[in-house]
Amino acid sequence: MITAAAGTPQYSGIFIPEIWSGKLLVKFYAATVIAGVTNTDYEGEIKDKGDVVKIRQVPDIQIRDYSKGGNLVIQRPESSIVEFPIERAKYFNFICDDIDKHQTDIALMDSWSIDASEQMKIVVDEEFLADVYADAHSSNKGATAGLKTAAFNLGASAAPLALTKTNILDTLVDVGTVLDEQNVPSEGRSIVLPPFACGMIKKSDLKDASLSGDGTSMLRNGRVGQVDRFMIYHSNLLTSVSDGGGETAWHIIALQRNAITFAAQMTKMESLRAESTFGTLVRGLNVFDYKVLKPSALVDLYVYKA
Repeated sequence: MITAAAGTPQYSGIFIPEIWSGKLLVKFYAATVIAGVTNTDYEGEIKDKGDVVKIRQVPDIQIRDYSKGGNLVIQRPESSIVEFPIERAKYFNFICDDIDKHQTDIALMDSWSIDASEQMKIVVDEEFLADVYADAHSSNKGATAGLKTAAFNLGASAAPLALTKTNILDTLVDVGTVLDEQNVPSEGRSIVLPPFACGMIKKSDLKDASLSGDGTSMLRNGRVGQVDRFMIYHSNLLTSVSDGGGETAWHIIALQRNAITFAAQMTKMESLRAESTFGTLVRGLNVFDYKVLKPSALVDLYVYKA
């Protein structure tokens, strides 16, 4: 439950949203990077901040040697439980004056709800991208990445990897190989790149449509699409720091959809008359959280634009 200020009572109950509140959530999902790169398998199980979703893990089935005439050992599989606490919440609260609503030639409520969804997307995406890269498996980051070979340089603190149009394709292949060494499925892989890295891909050999397997060159259609099993997403919200001799370095995340679960619900959405003036208050509460379930399926690629 969300904490209340001193002297403020706590109320609980069921809120019935207005008809346009659902539209706000749809627009939020259509614009966000998170929904594209994570799974939302447990979203329907949250109702408010403070909820805890219990996720049952598939047990490992043991494979044993067989000896003719020997007794078979019976395994009783036990599912471990991972708790997914919902601990994050963001809100908006604005007023539409009656005179403005009457005199304007545009639907203020609709336009402001669109902006609220965009601002919510930006805040949630920034928080997500600034947080999850640190949970990547130790073999999926650094100058000696690779569970089996330790042969791939994905950049390290004080020594980010220099990214150019010449080496970006090789780097993406290396990231894919790091996931391969963790036995991560090829389906559902994605990578979130800053715009400059997407530009490098378009300047690379993949600008030739025949090399990318596309019918039209990405220089003509502007679509980066898929590279080495990764669906490419671009974002201006990736975390960057000053590192490597003053260079701006970026934490790029690559992952398989099952690596992270994400859940969000507009649990409160209401409009009510203002008490101190003639106007309508509109406010909404978005309860959300995310959890890295499989660190082995998450990569932290630490680079700078060379």
